[in-house]
This record gives sequence, structure tokens and C-alpha cells, in this order.
Amino acid sequence: MRMPAIPSQPFPLRSGWFFLTNWGCGSVETAIKVENLSCGYDRRPVLEDLTFALHQGEMLGVIGPNGSGKSTLIRALTRILPLSRGHIELYGRPLQLYTVKEIARQVAVIPQLTPVTFAFSSLDVVMMGRTPHLRRFQREGPGDRDIALDAMRRTDCLAFRDRPIHELSGGERQRVIIARALAQQPSILLLDEPTSFLDLNHQVEIFDLLRHVCASDGLAVLCVSHDLNLSSEYCHRLMMLKDGRTYADGPPEDILTHGHIKAVFETDVTVIESPYSGSPQIILKPGD
Repeated sequence: MRMPAIPSQPFPLRSGWFFLTNWGCGSVETAIKVENLSCGYDRRPVLEDLTFALHQGEMLGVIGPNGSGKSTLIRALTRILPLSRGHIELYGRPLQLYTVKEIARQVAVIPQLTPVTFAFSSLDVVMMGRTPHLRRFQREGPGDRDIALDAMRRTDCLAFRDRPIHELSGGERQRVIIARALAQQPSILLLDEPTSFLDLNHQVEIFDLLRHVCASDGLAVLCVSHDLNLSSEYCHRLMMLKDGRTYADGPPEDILTHGHIKAVFETDVTVIESPYSGSPQIILKPGD
């Protein structure tokens, strides 16, 4: 299968990392293309007429209030949830033409919560990421182990490779789950609230890690998040959803405005410029 091209030119830096400035110029490959997507549950529409593209080497933050369809979007992009209308392409090929295994070789998903019911070691969990590349009944070989260990090294969790996954802290466990995703050797990462239940330090660590793999590997990253400030700081672009539709889509400084926040989240805020990066940051106004 044709693999995506990693962007061939460095992009101007924003907050110390790659920032796409040449959308539509043809030099960056489109990883996912969505046109007029509509879907839902039990005949209840959740997403309606969604159209957007995710490019290679780009980190797209999907934001919006509860019930706006953020997690539903990830289910639609991985073909877990059928579409009632619309079209999704993966590297120019209709998503429905891919087998489940082919999708798993291209797309890695990191959910909010990854329950592990058995006392697997951290390395065992990361090795599970090699499954899409194995034939039926084939066992992992030395090459698969090397890929898994390299993924752990890159996510700074190699030191506890032999520790049971359930003994790790929340931040440590999430790094292992990201290492498992990288062991799949995907070209696209889809993340659903990757910093849920983590303290502030671990939230920053995870977004730093995502920023690094996006820039160094040219991965296309779509990250659903409730944290507007982290999304603004780390994402190239934000797509704001309201009632299952795209309310606004563009760079953080165009999306995180007082008017948009008021209209979508029904909350009064003050928007300031970060003294460190220049990205817009939200300050909540206390209630009367």
C-alpha cells in the first residue's frame, strides 16, 4: 500500500515547532479528507455536514462543548460508526474500501481510557501495537520487539518496560499507550481526550510528546480535547464544533476569540496572548 509522503520542507516555527503555513499549495499531502459527513446513533443525528481535511505533519485540535460530536467524529473516521451521509477518504482512497487491518496499519487511536484487565508488562502492551503487521497466528519476532523498544525509548517509558501496566501512574500509563500506538508505525494518530484524568505536569508532558512525534515523524494528528489552552498552545489548527456542525476552523488566534467562546460555550471569558508563545489563552470570568 502506498505510504504517505512526509513533508519535505521545514515549516516556519511557532512556539518552537513546525507550523503549517502553505495549506493548499500542494506540498503537503492530505491524510484524511471529509466531505459532508453526517452520522449518529439510533437515528439521532450527532454530526451533520462536516467537511474538513487533515494534512500530513499537521496537528488538528477538535474542540467544543459536551455533546458536540467530538468523540463521535473519531468513531466515524475509524469506520466504527457508519455514516448516514457523506464521504471520507484516507490518502485519496475511500475509507470503505480499506479492510480493518489496512486501517490499523495507517491509523492509531488513543482513547480517553484504556482498561487493561490482565497484569501485562508495559512492553507486552506496547508489543500489541505490532498486531496489524502480523499474519494470522504469526508471533512477534525480534524486529517487532526492536520497533516496540524504540517506541518506548522515544516516549520515555523504556525504564519501566518490565513493570505491570496497572502499577504505573496515569502519566506513565498514557506514555505506554502512546508507545503502543507508535509501534503500529501509523501515519495518522487520532486521540480522544489524551490528557483526561492527568495532572497539569503530565498533561504538558503528553502534549510535548505529541508535538514531538508530529514534527519529527510528519504524522497527521487529530486530537479531541476539552482543554482550550493546551489545544491553542500545541495545535497548528483548531476546529470548533457546535451542535454537531463546524462553527469555526482555522489557526488558534482566529478561533479562540471572545465572540466564539461566548457563542459556542455560552461562557464569558477574557482572551489574552501567552507571554511565552503568543498563542491565545483563555481566562474564565468568575460568576456574579
